[in-house]
Amino acid sequence: MTSNPRADAELDSNRAAGALFDLEPLAGTTFGARLRFSEARGLAATLEALEAAPEALSDAFYRCGGLLVLPEVLAIAQDPGLLVRLSRLLGSEVENYHQTLTTKNNVHASVPEIYLVSNIPPSSTLPPPPPDPLLDEDGNFPTRFPQRRGWHTDQSFRRPPPDISLFYAVQPAPPGQGQTLFADGTAAYEALPTALKQRADGLIGVHVMPKTGRSEQAVRAGETPLSLKPHQRPQRQPVVRRHPVTGKPALYLCEGGQMDWIEGPFEGLAPGPDGEGASLLYELMTHFTQPRFTYAHEWGRGDLVIYDNRNLIHSATWFDKAANQRLMWRTTVWGNPGPAYDGETRSWIPTVGSD
Repeated sequence: MTSNPRADAELDSNRAAGALFDLEPLAGTTFGARLRFSEARGLAATLEALEAAPEALSDAFYRCGGLLVLPEVLAIAQDPGLLVRLSRLLGSEVENYHQTLTTKNNVHASVPEIYLVSNIPPSSTLPPPPPDPLLDEDGNFPTRFPQRRGWHTDQSFRRPPPDISLFYAVQPAPPGQGQTLFADGTAAYEALPTALKQRADGLIGVHVMPKTGRSEQAVRAGETPLSLKPHQRPQRQPVVRRHPVTGKPALYLCEGGQMDWIEGPFEGLAPGPDGEGASLLYELMTHFTQPRFTYAHEWGRGDLVIYDNRNLIHSATWFDKAANQRLMWRTTVWGNPGPAYDGETRSWIPTVGSD
């Protein structure tokens, strides 16, 4: 079984947190932990105690590599404000989606900090297709790119990009469907061969909004790219990003859907799906998404996963949308992208008078 030193080192952290929660390393992976709140008090009371000492949760989060799995937090579905309170323990700002050009059918009706990921109308978030082939060469559930597609970090096409996401299952897909995969950019960077690590260091990725005609699939299909307004234009991000809290370097990149395959995917390398940049991206992503760096979460009702966008990537998986309805809630936490972003205005907010 793969060891999990980040969680193993601090399994008694519940004592420091006043017995508010217990941590248990996730089995079979290098990162992450399962967190359970004390059953002696309700979630609202636990949050009140954590709000008095917010460093308890954030310390546990960073010790465990930026992934916490909280099973069956059923109270959130009845009181979505609890998810926002929990989010505020991890950063200085929780995004209000009414203020960031998000379509209203994807925003919670009464809590604007909650983004809806759902195939239930009027939302229209559809699952990706299943991988082809369905199993990897060893007969296992596939995680590795390019057999598994869709790997990304949330909103990498923004500068500054967000810190942390909280993803909550109100109504998950049936068992065995609709998993979410996570990959550890810190461990993946540490394990890069020397020559590949030297190529990645200092490299700049070109990220862009999905559905703008600039993805690998769109470029290969010959689609005409959209004309982008200033606040929609591609953004440059470091491929190796030093975490502002832990100080550790991690791979920070996406694959086909959020990289710009017209100007990129990498600055300074031949662009396009058959260029030098594409070849390097495939090499890095194939390394990044090896099973030894990944965790697959099988969702149950009320599960909450908290993940760090600065050093992890994730990918959705297929579920039968014709037979099942799925409703997930997401909040986005901002406030500490690192010194490289100091003083920047938000790239995705239109400026007055811009076209």
